[in-house]
Amino acid sequence: MTKPVDFYSNYSNFTEHVLDAVRKETYGVDIGQNSWLTVDECDRFIQWLGVRSDHHVLEVASGSGGPALYLAQQTCCRVTGIDANTNGVATASALAERAGLTHNVQFQVADATARLPFEENTFDALLCIDAMNHLPNRLEILGEWRRVLRAGGRAVFTDPVVISGLVTNEELAIRSSIGVFVFAPPSFNEKLIDQAGLRLVRQEDVTENAAYVAGRWHNARQNHKGELIQIEGDEHFEGLQRFFEAVLRLTSERRLSRIVYLIEK
Repeated sequence: MTKPVDFYSNYSNFTEHVLDAVRKETYGVDIGQNSWLTVDECDRFIQWLGVRSDHHVLEVASGSGGPALYLAQQTCCRVTGIDANTNGVATASALAERAGLTHNVQFQVADATARLPFEENTFDALLCIDAMNHLPNRLEILGEWRRVLRAGGRAVFTDPVVISGLVTNEELAIRSSIGVFVFAPPSFNEKLIDQAGLRLVRQEDVTENAAYVAGRWHNARQNHKGELIQIEGDEHFEGLQRFFEAVLRLTSERRLSRIVYLIEK
């Protein structure tokens, strides 16, 4: 039986030298992300959202805050990030202070599966990268996004585990070993978007980015195995390596696909 692995425990030591080195080797350009997102992809998503300096953007599942801070730096907009992980929010807040961005970037602990702690029509745009697959009540979540977005507001979200081929139970177990996972069949997200009263503007297959990042992340971690084991322990290190191997295999073979959706209120 596949044992669970705490993928997000590194938020408490996100700025450790070895983790910095792993991110740089993984992404090339490190913006403090902890997902399948590369900087060129992030730039493209920002362009899709049409973010301006007078906009207020919500990032759902903001993690350690890297993409939110990058968004603010690139556009001079206001950003609010929410995450259920207290260590992630603490790290993100510290990084915002270090970057001198606390005047327009704030992070808070919030449950993305519950009613969001914001009034209606608060945000001009919303970003949720590689986290929708952790949120079971997806229709209600999309309804909340619609509620807090202003008229004409746009949201970008990625789903990295759309089932697009044959996957064994053991492969699914390894792929979902890092937390709660919801695997969606093709076209299901599109139905939920419509049911939530949102308009699908565009969608793209971005599976190749997940395969690229997963392979580089696995190799970068292997390069720093000794230092990582000192932080994580042997069992945790090997569990994450199996996870990255599974992501690489399933995405390279297009059996699990990563799809990005641009939606509008």
